[in-house]
Amino acid sequence: MATDEMQVRTGAPETGYGLGLLKGLAVTLKTMLRPAITQQYPRVKPDLPARSRGVIALKEANCTVCYKCSRECPDWCIYIDAHKETHDPASGGKARSAKVLDRFAIDYALCMYCGICVEVCPFDALFWSPEFEYATYDIVELTHEKERLEEWTYTVLPPPELEGGAVPPVVTPPVEAAAPPAAAPPPPAPAAAPPPPAPAALPAAGSAPATGPTEAQAPAPAEHREVALDQETFDRVLADLLEKGTERRVAEGQARRAAMIAARKKAEGS
Repeated sequence: MATDEMQVRTGAPETGYGLGLLKGLAVTLKTMLRPAITQQYPRVKPDLPARSRGVIALKEANCTVCYKCSRECPDWCIYIDAHKETHDPASGGKARSAKVLDRFAIDYALCMYCGICVEVCPFDALFWSPEFEYATYDIVELTHEKERLEEWTYTVLPPPELEGGAVPPVVTPPVEAAAPPAAAPPPPAPAAAPPPPAPAALPAAGSAPATGPTEAQAPAPAEHREVALDQETFDRVLADLLEKGTERRVAEGQARRAAMIAARKKAEGS
C-alpha cells in the first residue's frame, strides 16, 4: 500500500527491475564503438585562441618603472625593484635622472589572472601569452623573474581581426598633420636658410657652439634605428637548443632574442 500511494503521489510509472541498468549499458556500448576524439595533449599541442589567458609576459624595453601595475594588482603579486641613474645632457643644461629596472617578478601562486596589470599599463609592457606549461613541484618556483617573462613575449599571438560590423579603432592623424604645417613656414624664409650652412662649417674648425647640435643629432639615429635579426645567430642558437631538448616555441623565443642582441651589437660596431 505504501508503494502504491507513493507512485500515485509522484506520478512515476511502474518500471521493470533492471531497466535503468540496461539503459546505462546501452550508452556505454554506444560510446565504446565510436572513434576516440580526445586530443593527445603531450604529443599534440592545443590550438589556443589569441585572447587566451595563459601567462603574463613582460617586454622589458617598454617598461618605465611607473609601478602602476603593482599598485593596481589586487593580489600584490608583482614585485618591482629599480634604481635611479643620472645622465649628463648631450648639449648642456641640467642633468636628467632615469629609472633603471632591476627586478620585475610575478608570483603566479598568488596571481588570479584578472588582467588588470595588462589593462592599466600605459606603455604596452605587459601582454597575455598563451603559454600555460609552467607547472612546478615547489610553490616557491612559481615566482618568475623578468628573464623568463621576457622569453614569453615571443609567444604572444597577434590580436584577432575585427568582427563583422565592428568599428575600427580611431587613429589620430590630426596631431601629426598639425605639426608639419607649423614646421613648414620657417624653411621658406630666405633669411633662415643661409644660417644653417654657416654653423655647419664651424664644427670643422672646432668651435664650441657647433658641437652641441652635432652631438645631439648623432645619437638619435643610432638609438631609434631598426635592425633586422641576425639570421646566422638565430639558426645556430635554435639548432643548439633543439638538440638539448628545449621545446621549439621556447627555443625560437630565445634564439630570436640572441639574434636581436647580435644584430644590435653589429649595428653599434658599424
